[in-house]
Amino acid sequence: MRHTTELLAPAGSFDSLRAAVGAGADAVYLGGSRFGARAYADNFGEQELCHAIDYAHLHGCDIYLTVNTLLKDRELEELGTYLKPYYECGLDAVIVQDFGVLSYIREFFPDLPVHASTQMTILGAGGAAFLRELGAARIVTARELSLEEIRQIHSQVDIEIESFVHGALCYCYSGQCLFSSMLGGRSGNRGRCAQPCRLPYELHDGGRVWSRRGETYLLSPKDMCTIELLPEILEAGVCSLKIEGRMKRPEYTAGVVRIYRKYLDHYLEYGKQSYQVSEEDLNELKMLYNRGGFSRGYYQVRNGRELMSLTRPGHFSENGRGGSGPANPKGQKELREKRAYEALLDKLKREYVDKEKKEKIKGVFRISTVKPTELVVTWKESRVIVSGAPAQLPQNQPMDKKAIVKQLQKTGDFPFVFEELLVEGEERVFLPVRQLNLMRREALARLREVCLEAGRRPRLMEPLDGQGLTFSEQKRVPEKRSVRKPSLHVQIENPETLKTALAFPEVSLISIASGQVEPGRLKEYAQLCHQKGKSCALVLPAIFRSREWEEFRKWKGLLEEAGLDAVIVKNLEELAFLKELRVSIPVILDHNLYTFNRRALAFWKQRGILFDTLPLELNERELALRGCEESEMLVYGYLPLMVTAGCLHKTLKACRGQREKLYLVDRYKKEFPVVNECRWCYNVIYNCEPLSLLGNKKEVEHIAPKSIRISFTVEKPAQIQNILKQYVEVFFQNKEARAPEGSFTRGHLKRGVE
Repeated sequence: MRHTTELLAPAGSFDSLRAAVGAGADAVYLGGSRFGARAYADNFGEQELCHAIDYAHLHGCDIYLTVNTLLKDRELEELGTYLKPYYECGLDAVIVQDFGVLSYIREFFPDLPVHASTQMTILGAGGAAFLRELGAARIVTARELSLEEIRQIHSQVDIEIESFVHGALCYCYSGQCLFSSMLGGRSGNRGRCAQPCRLPYELHDGGRVWSRRGETYLLSPKDMCTIELLPEILEAGVCSLKIEGRMKRPEYTAGVVRIYRKYLDHYLEYGKQSYQVSEEDLNELKMLYNRGGFSRGYYQVRNGRELMSLTRPGHFSENGRGGSGPANPKGQKELREKRAYEALLDKLKREYVDKEKKEKIKGVFRISTVKPTELVVTWKESRVIVSGAPAQLPQNQPMDKKAIVKQLQKTGDFPFVFEELLVEGEERVFLPVRQLNLMRREALARLREVCLEAGRRPRLMEPLDGQGLTFSEQKRVPEKRSVRKPSLHVQIENPETLKTALAFPEVSLISIASGQVEPGRLKEYAQLCHQKGKSCALVLPAIFRSREWEEFRKWKGLLEEAGLDAVIVKNLEELAFLKELRVSIPVILDHNLYTFNRRALAFWKQRGILFDTLPLELNERELALRGCEESEMLVYGYLPLMVTAGCLHKTLKACRGQREKLYLVDRYKKEFPVVNECRWCYNVIYNCEPLSLLGNKKEVEHIAPKSIRISFTVEKPAQIQNILKQYVEVFFQNKEARAPEGSFTRGHLKRGVE
């Protein structure tokens, strides 16, 4: 990182890159042709991306490449070849989500800085320290963190902190969303989110509708604008101020970067005392793009109605990639706003998108009739000398020095402009204009190359295809093996249903979610399981922030005394918590900590996990090829589509601190259960129909997991009894499967995701 404090801009195209650099960005993040979380942006091809790196470096700007998706095994084999040209060009960092990708880059590109994506759901100092130990240079915090939580990370972990300061907010914690994936096969974890959260919904409680008329965009947050909070964000320890918007137009990038640059520079020069944002600049940011106005994000509030747009915002621009306001203005006020918006876009396009930025250089041209002519050009620490033939004695009129300067100052397409150009030497001389042009072009070309060469790396000679991988799709063929019965794991939300699960001898492990557990009864639950010859595990929260740390510190003694056989963890903070408190209980990874490829699986095995839970977005063939012999497979349950800091109950009703179940109803009248986990202060939005692989025993046997899991969340006791009975009959008593009652989904067992 070449800047102590960095303004980081998005670029979905070369025009956006030019706009960001011209407007004053210190760094730009962008996607290549593969593996980025914005698959539908105008991403960069290989030659264009190398050109982008050169362009940015010439203007003192860093380039970060997004490889922030989950990679399948066959893709991971191609990662080295994909990164090689960008690495050699001097790529400044790569942003990653997948632990298989992280470990691969640390092994084969050890001097390439890695930034941990917000898709890793980094919630606190524990996760930050874990990533620092793995060699990550920077973390991108979850957008839901408060300033105080970021301050705690900064005070406890020596790692760069990057946080979003402007742009769109997801309703779900990044990396925890399966909404688009399960509804239409377009996975946010694979960069193809269809944004179902931006569609209209109603909130129902039985027969009652809680959402108000006209307020149907219940999952659509306002865009974030923190220009007024910059001093507080920087003082909390954020070193990189990240602007969202790789899918937005270049004029948006230019306009937002320009204003944030203005106020960041003011703060850096004058401090917090005189910091004040003008109404004019705020209005310009609103004009460029916003959904129903701005919020300051989660920096100062945990959740609330003020964060949500609720009503559909209008847009001047096409495809939602530009400004705000009515698309078809009817009144005089709207017409004036539209004209002002168009005038602003024209101005930004002229000044930043179409205009090429030039770096100021100095030059000295030395003329002699007895020695070679010299042109010396300098830029920062770089210096180039070009020699030419000696000047001639003039036969008629000598060459005027002003004419020489005028000719040499024509820098054309080169990214330089002469700030100072001196002519030294004899007065009465003559030089052909052609010689002047050749010397100028050579000097500028060599200066450009010298500047670029300083940031490039030596070429990698060895091939990188498949290096360090334990998998090859061509080599690995699932061997024929005797069918073994997997063990059966039942997960329950309500401890009151424990007796139902205990009644089935085939169940070997019962896990109880922490949301409704009385800590003092953990030992009782474990003993009940052990008396029936079953293991007992505790499922930790989906989100583990500062309040969860404080709560579970109180549980430490109870956890140690309970005699639990395992804990199921869903995020990095929980691993750090167990390490800090030295609670020596075996760890099971839930599907939230992704093991999308064999390298990611090996990464976690090396860290001593008991076993992992198979990803929910791989199909049968991909799972079988990945290898599942030491993994668990979810075969029944309402899948969590979203885990959200936003609370629908609080937004539309009131926060009563009581766990409830409501229903989110879409335009097709499908009902998605919504549970507010008040103990941990987050919502879980479940799929409208359960995953059921009751009729897919053969496919499950082909995948061959060590255990299968049945997860009960919103089911009634009678349903739990019936479903368990059916699975035991099919998977353990070899009876024919009956069709599940009601609608159900097989998830991605057949289709998978792109």
